[in-house]
Amino acid sequence: MIRFHPDVKKAIKKHMPIVALESTIISHGMPYPQNVETALICERVIRENGAIPATIAILDGVVTIGLSITELEQLGTKNKEVMKVSRRDFAYAINEKKTGALTVSGTMIAAKMAGIRFFATGGIGGVHRNAEKTFDISADLEELARTDVCVVAAGAKAILDLDKTMEYLETKGVPVIGYQTDKLPAFYTRESDLDVNFRFDTPEAIAKYLLTKDELGMQGGVFVANPIPESFSFPKELIDEVIAKAIVEAEEKGIKGKDTTPFLLKRITELTGGRSLEANRRLVYNNCELAARIAVAFSKLEPKKK
Repeated sequence: MIRFHPDVKKAIKKHMPIVALESTIISHGMPYPQNVETALICERVIRENGAIPATIAILDGVVTIGLSITELEQLGTKNKEVMKVSRRDFAYAINEKKTGALTVSGTMIAAKMAGIRFFATGGIGGVHRNAEKTFDISADLEELARTDVCVVAAGAKAILDLDKTMEYLETKGVPVIGYQTDKLPAFYTRESDLDVNFRFDTPEAIAKYLLTKDELGMQGGVFVANPIPESFSFPKELIDEVIAKAIVEAEEKGIKGKDTTPFLLKRITELTGGRSLEANRRLVYNNCELAARIAVAFSKLEPKKK
C-alpha cells in the first residue's frame, strides 16, 4: 500500500532528515501552473536547507511518499478528478484505488506510517466561524492531538475562528510553539491577538524540546507557528475585510464542508488581485525552510538519546 520515491527511501535507510509536504495545496489550494511551481520550489527549499523533501499523495490507491515531476503535474492539472483525502477518506481511497491529494490530517497519517517526523504546510485547518451552529471543525486538529508529527505552518488559516481553534488545541493538549514570536500568526498577517503557548527562537531549541517530549513518551503532534515574512504580510484590516466579503459570498452560494476552504482561498486571491496567492506561496517556502532546519537539528540530537 506504500511506495517510496528512491530519494526518500535512501534518506530513510541512512537516517537523513526528511520533511513531508502535503498535496492538497497542489490539487485544491492553488491554480495551475502556480501550484506545481510552488510544489517544486518547496522541495528545492527543503533540499537547500539540508533535508530531503517528501511530497505525499495517494496515486491509484497507493500511498506515495515522494512524487516525481510527472506525478506533481498530474495532481496539478487534474484537480477535478483528484479526491481531497483526510482521515475519514484514507482507507476508502486506497480500497477503491483512487487518486487523492492529502490534507494536513491525511499527510500526518501517511508521514507517521513512513516514519517521517516533520511536515511543512501553509496553514492548518481549525474551527470554522459559526462552528457553534455548524459544528464545522477540521480533522487537522484531531490529528494533531493523536499523531506524533511536528507541523510547521503560518498559524491556522485566517478564514477560521482563531480563538476557538486555540481553545480546541488546548483541550486536546496540543502545544502551540511560536517561532520567534509570542503571538499566534494569522496566515496572511504576522500576528493575531492570541498568545502562543511557548516561544523558541532557534530551530535547535525546538529540536531539543521535541527530543524531551519523546523521552517523556508523550503522544501527539506539535504545532510550530511560523509568521509569514514581513515583506509579504497583509495589513490586518485589509485582509479581514476581504475575508469577510468572501465568507458572505460562500454563505450566499450555500458552500459548506470541505468545499469551503478552496472557495474562500480562491475568492480571496481574486479580491486581492493575486497578492494573497503570492503571500501564500512565500509563507509556505518560509515554513519549508524552518521545518528543514528543525529536522536537521533534531537529527543531530537524536543519537544522544540512544
